[in-house]
Amino acid sequence: MSTATKDIIAIGGSAGSGPVLRTLVADLPADLPASVFVSTHIPANSPGFLPEMLAARCKLPVTQAVDGQPIERSHVYLAAPDRHLLLMGETIMFGAGPRENMVRPSIDPMFRSAALSFGPRVVGLILTGMLNDGAAGLHAIKSNGGTTVVQHPLDAEADQMPLAALEAVEVDHVASAAELGRLLTGIAGSDAGPELDVPTDELRLEVEIAAGGRTGTAELRKIASPTAITCPDCHGVLSEVRGSRPLRFRCQIGHAYTADALAAHIDELDEAIRIAMRVMEERVTLVERMARDARETGRTAVAELYEARAIEYKRYSATLRDAALTSLRHGRASRFQDV
Repeated sequence: MSTATKDIIAIGGSAGSGPVLRTLVADLPADLPASVFVSTHIPANSPGFLPEMLAARCKLPVTQAVDGQPIERSHVYLAAPDRHLLLMGETIMFGAGPRENMVRPSIDPMFRSAALSFGPRVVGLILTGMLNDGAAGLHAIKSNGGTTVVQHPLDAEADQMPLAALEAVEVDHVASAAELGRLLTGIAGSDAGPELDVPTDELRLEVEIAAGGRTGTAELRKIASPTAITCPDCHGVLSEVRGSRPLRFRCQIGHAYTADALAAHIDELDEAIRIAMRVMEERVTLVERMARDARETGRTAVAELYEARAIEYKRYSATLRDAALTSLRHGRASRFQDV
C-alpha cells in the first residue's frame, strides 16, 4: 500500500514577497515531488508579470492558475487577480466569494481549501507581508495535520504577517528567504502521516463562502456569534468566528476580517471622514466669502445662491463632524472591548 506524502505546498505572501519568491523557486529542483501554489495580494488590474519573473528563475513550469484545471505535480501555480485560488480535490477552482482581509485573492481561503482537501499532505508557508492574512489559514493547515513554515520575521521586509502566523500557530519551521527553497525541497515527498480525525464542517463552510456560495444567518451561526460591530463593506452585522486564531469576524454576505485588518480599515475610514470634514469646512469658508463679495457688489441673486450653498455645506460638515466625534468617543479599544 502506498503511503501519502507531503506533495501540496501552499505559499502566501504580500509586501516584499516578490524577491523572496524569486530566491525560493530558484532552489526548487525540476523533479520536485509536489505541486506548488502561490497566492499574493494582487491588485485586480495587475498586468500579471509575476509568472514570467518566477519562470525565468525556476526549473519547474510556472503558470498563472486556470479555473478548473487538474493539479499536476512538479508545477508552480500562481493565483489570478481578483479571484481566490482554491484547491478542490485534485482540481484548481477560482473563488468569486467576498474579499477576506480586504483582498481577493486572499491567502486564508487557499490555505483552508488545501487543508480541507489534502490534510497532512499540505505544507503551508507564510512570507513577508503587512497585517495578518494567512495566519488563520495556517492554523487550519496545522489543525488538519499539515506542516507549517514561516519566513523569519527578522528576514522579512514586512514582519507583520510572519509575526501573526507565529502568534497563531506553533509552527514546524522558521527560516530565512535564502533557506526556504532548500527547506521545502527537503520536506516535499516525505511521509505525510495519517489523516487526523478532526471536524471539518466549519472549514468546509468557509471554503464554500470563498468559492462564492451563499450564506445566511442560520449557516453563519454554525461558526460565529453576532457582535455589535458592523461590516465596513456592507454595513451588516459582523459575527465573531468561534475558536479562531487569530480573532476573526464575518458578516452574512461573507466579508471576513481579522481583528487587526478590521481595526486598520476603521482607521482608514476615520481618516477619510476627517479629511472630508476639513474639505467641507473650507468650502463653507470660501462660499461665504463669495456671498459677501456678491452682496458688496450688488449681485443679490448670486449672493443668495452662494448663501444657500453655504447652508447646505454647513449641514454636510455637521454630519461629518458628528461621525468623527462618535468615532473619537468610542475609539478602537471600545470597539473590541466586548469581543
